[in-house]
Amino acid sequence: MKYNRILLKLSGESLLGKKEFGIDSNVLEQFAREIKQIVDLGIQVAVVIGGGNIFRGVKGVQDGLVDRAQGDYMGMLATVINSMALQGALEKSGVKTRLLSAIKMEQICEPFIRRRAIRHLEKGRIVIFGAGTGNPYFTTDTAASLRAVEIQADVIIKGTRVDGIYTSDPEKNPDAKKFDSISFDEVYNRGLGVMDLTAITLCRENKLPIIVFDINKEGNLLKLLKGENIGTLVEN
Repeated sequence: MKYNRILLKLSGESLLGKKEFGIDSNVLEQFAREIKQIVDLGIQVAVVIGGGNIFRGVKGVQDGLVDRAQGDYMGMLATVINSMALQGALEKSGVKTRLLSAIKMEQICEPFIRRRAIRHLEKGRIVIFGAGTGNPYFTTDTAASLRAVEIQADVIIKGTRVDGIYTSDPEKNPDAKKFDSISFDEVYNRGLGVMDLTAITLCRENKLPIIVFDINKEGNLLKLLKGENIGTLVEN
C-alpha cells in the first residue's frame, strides 16, 4: 500500500443522504463498511467529520441567531454528534474505535492528546477527532489538516459529492474539466475551493498531499487506496 496512515475528511452534509436534516442511517452504514475494508488491509485510519447536517456556525450568524464564536462552538458540538454516530456504526461493523474531542466531554469521549491518538492508531483502532480544533473561526477542513500533520498522516483523503477537482463547479458547468493532479500553487492561483485557505496552507507548508474523491460511490475508497486513479491529487 502506498499509504500507511491516512486522515479521512468527511463533510457533515455527506451524512444527509436523502434527508433534508440529520443523519441517514444507510449512508452511515455505507461509510462504516468502506472504512472497515481499508482497516482490514492494515491501514491506520483517522477521521474528521463536519457538522453541517446539524448546524453550521456561519449560517447561524447569517440568520442573526448567534455571533460567530457562539455559532462555531455550536457547530463543534454538531461534529461530536456525527462522530458518535459514526463511532457507533463502525463498532457495530466490528472495528475498534476511539473518539477524541478538542473540547472536554469526559463522559462521552477522550480529550485530544497527540501521543495518545498516535498510540491508538498504532494499535489498529480507528481514531475519530471531534469538535474541530476546539477554537472558533476555524473550519473542520483546518481541523483535518492540523490533526493530519500532528499524527504524521501520509495523506488527507477528502470525501465529497464530486469525483475530484474541476476547473469550475461541475454541478453548474457541464464543460468543467477534471484534474487528475494539481499543485497547491495552482489551487491558489485558480481560486479553487478544495479546502479553505488556512487548511490548504497548512498542508502545503508541511508537504501533506490531499486527495479529493467521490465518497458516495461505494467502493471508491478501497480502489483509491489500492492505487487506482480515483479523484484528484493535490501536492507540492
